[in-house]
Amino acid sequence: MKTQNLEIFHHDTDVDVTHKINTIELDNWINHLKYISKELVNLVNLCTEGLSMKLEGDNVLVRLQKKIEENEALLNALQKYSVSRSDIVECEDTQCDMAYITEHETYRRSYLYHLDKYRRLKDEFFNKVQGKFKLLNKK
Repeated sequence: MKTQNLEIFHHDTDVDVTHKINTIELDNWINHLKYISKELVNLVNLCTEGLSMKLEGDNVLVRLQKKIEENEALLNALQKYSVSRSDIVECEDTQCDMAYITEHETYRRSYLYHLDKYRRLKDEFFNKVQGKFKLLNKK
């Protein structure tokens, strides 16, 4: 199966279609985790620059910083996995294809779990800082 061309054709087998969809999905995960990395840096900066006094004694900042590390680890794992998928071309039997599909499902679960935990932490952060921002008057 060639993963270079991600267009789905009528003559593609179900396995080929699955590999193409999984490749597209993986690219989306990687792009999303890159965005989350930037967003986490912004949230940490908010905590350290403008809200540090208002969040004293709270572990949200520590958890955001830990989430940066977790996000980076998952992003690196997905990028390595993406490179390894080039070997799909070498698959000659169903067992090989199924190994890639099973591996993809494992990464899907990891990604979705990470995303759920991140969203919960972000919601907690915004619930704690709600009403604590002060608008600056510009003249």
